[in-house]
Amino acid sequence: MKNSLDLYKNIDKSTHLLFSENNTFKVFHFNNLATNSELLKYHINDNCIQLYFCSNHQCKVAFNFEHCAINLTSNNSSMVYFKDEQIDVLLNLPAETELIVILISLEYFHSLFSIDGTVIFNYNSLKGENPIIEPKEINANIKLILSQLTTSQKNETLRPIFIKGKIYELLSYYFSNPSKNNDESCPYIATEETMSKIKHAKQLILKDMNNPPSLPEIAKEVGLNIKKLKTEFKEIYGVPVFNFLLNYKMELAKKLLLEQQLNVNEIALQLGYSASSHFIAAFKRKYKTTPKQFTKS
Repeated sequence: MKNSLDLYKNIDKSTHLLFSENNTFKVFHFNNLATNSELLKYHINDNCIQLYFCSNHQCKVAFNFEHCAINLTSNNSSMVYFKDEQIDVLLNLPAETELIVILISLEYFHSLFSIDGTVIFNYNSLKGENPIIEPKEINANIKLILSQLTTSQKNETLRPIFIKGKIYELLSYYFSNPSKNNDESCPYIATEETMSKIKHAKQLILKDMNNPPSLPEIAKEVGLNIKKLKTEFKEIYGVPVFNFLLNYKMELAKKLLLEQQLNVNEIALQLGYSASSHFIAAFKRKYKTTPKQFTKS
């Protein structure tokens, strides 16, 4: 009988790794664009603090064994630490699930909260002596940072600096003491209601991505005027509405090409292109290579 753990596939780090720096931290982004659940696993060799953020849908994260697991739902997180340096992390990602994982070296984590040997943050149980599993709801500030981490930048050569800065910003919010009206006090952070409407707008264009509704139709459906829809969507997701849809299609195309179950013509048709040449041109503009060359590489 096949061991259930054998169903978990080792992750392709080049696909999921957003940032990595020796002795500091790593950032992974998992986004299941398939219609079925994905079972993935990766191995941790170093003693580190693990932060898990579920930004869409829900998922299950297990450690070494399926029964030793945490369940994450949309817009919540969990901080995890085990004294074991060797851990297999098992991810069960249903369709449409999006998960961001931050692995921080224990020594570096401690250094973040001290200046010249003086501790500036009392992290109590986070000193690495005991196992930790601490769930935490994430606020609007963190939600915005998570969406910014996964959007493309105009200057991709500076993206590592951008991500590193955003991680510092995220950690400052994550470990700060919540204060009353924290989210409302900042006019640059979208309200929970607006965030919900923009998320609904994203779901509308992805639900029928080959024949998406127009901006006026989306605005009417979610209850925002067109100007606010365009402004807030770009603020939260980093790109205009239909650029987001194009990026989504191109990411899905990469996934389908890597799976090698469909040829280029079939992928073009699935993504709503009337001719494969249009799909090839769009893919080349985005990734500076053709679908065929991408598959070979």
